[in-house]
Amino acid sequence: MTLTGISPTGRGPADTTGTGPAPAPPAGAAVRVLVAGGGMAAARLVHQLAAAADGTGPRPLRVTVLAEEPHPPYNRVLLAEVLAGRYPPQVIALPAPAAAVAWHGGVQVVRIDRGARRVRCGDGREFGYDVLVLATGANPVLPPLRGLFAPGGSELPDGVHPFRTLDDCAALAAAVRPGLPAVVVGGGLLGVSAARALAACGARVLLAHQGTHLMDHHLDAEAGALLRDHLTGLGVEVHTECRARGVRTRPATGPDGTAGRRVHAVELADGHLLDAGLAVLACGVRPRTGLARDAGLDVGTGIRVDDALRTSDPRIHAVGDCAEHHGTVYGLAGAAQEQADALARVLTGPRPTAPAYTGTRALTRLTLSGRDVLDLAAFGETAPRPGDDVVRLADATRGTYRKVVVRGDRLVGGVLVGALGTVGALARAWEDVEALPSDDGPLLHLLTNDGGS
Repeated sequence: MTLTGISPTGRGPADTTGTGPAPAPPAGAAVRVLVAGGGMAAARLVHQLAAAADGTGPRPLRVTVLAEEPHPPYNRVLLAEVLAGRYPPQVIALPAPAAAVAWHGGVQVVRIDRGARRVRCGDGREFGYDVLVLATGANPVLPPLRGLFAPGGSELPDGVHPFRTLDDCAALAAAVRPGLPAVVVGGGLLGVSAARALAACGARVLLAHQGTHLMDHHLDAEAGALLRDHLTGLGVEVHTECRARGVRTRPATGPDGTAGRRVHAVELADGHLLDAGLAVLACGVRPRTGLARDAGLDVGTGIRVDDALRTSDPRIHAVGDCAEHHGTVYGLAGAAQEQADALARVLTGPRPTAPAYTGTRALTRLTLSGRDVLDLAAFGETAPRPGDDVVRLADATRGTYRKVVVRGDRLVGGVLVGALGTVGALARAWEDVEALPSDDGPLLHLLTNDGGS
């Protein structure tokens, strides 16, 4: 295994510690692969490396995972289903790591010593590596709301919750009860899922979204209106173009007798107060880059990587929500899995002649299950440019909506709400490099043929 590398610029070794690349392990010795992070990207990578880790692969690897969360890896996409009570937590668990993988839960990496090729953990332990993989994920964005933190403090008031981890989910499930007024701040994919789950628990839910329509990063206005109608039908009060400005709290005493604060209202920009026994902050996520930045790695929005998922240090790679590839941070489970698969090929196979990872053509799909199911999907460029052709099909009776954007002779994006039978065929046409036929017949067939998923 060649452990030196080429920098993302292609101009030679990118190690900047002053020591230069360390020699590769002796012939036949296991390569120490250390993974910092235990989320979906890390779990996928470890699964792909398992054959090499147990000695049956083409080169021996010794894989160690330092996972900050104490839980076994789980599917973060399904947290709303756990909150709604449709799944117990164990159902969303990912396959357990192979026995040959050393998985340490509840361990946070706090420092990387690139010269010594070691990391230090919050509990004082240190681990060495030949290859380090940063899969540190992302943190929920906490908006700058007045009153969110006490002067000089960093603790959220009782009743205010992010919604990112299994622990967040458990805390919300313990706090919610029928009739409790709950305000969800943020109407993106996560906010919509949280609002619907809280409504399923019997809470009186109000969703406040700053954008012009729900999930405006993925859906157009027509699709957003259908989603709003769906949530309204479930008892969720939806307010768009509505900015939260602050939270109001009252003094409260914790279970251990310590003084604290509890939320009782969310304040809007126009001064209106919303009753809130519970407030959920679903305002997006931000890549966790502090560890990489402190180690002197090249960091933009995320940790910058090349087509081999290498950082500016050729011994360190990054995958998942923390990684920035050619200026893009995907923040999607599908991209994290593709990056993990690509990195596994880099670490276990001969040096590839073609780029291991060239980017992800992401299709976002959300299924709002329960009594009334609603399916949503969006891919590519959903907002047309001047000169693009747009084809829309809407059925108000069935509550379905389909739209595709065609640029020249190629399908460049689409949005579908309800009855997603065509999504598979449309996605394949979008991913295909071939031009669409000159007549509209095949495209209309793709839009109307429900056998394509």
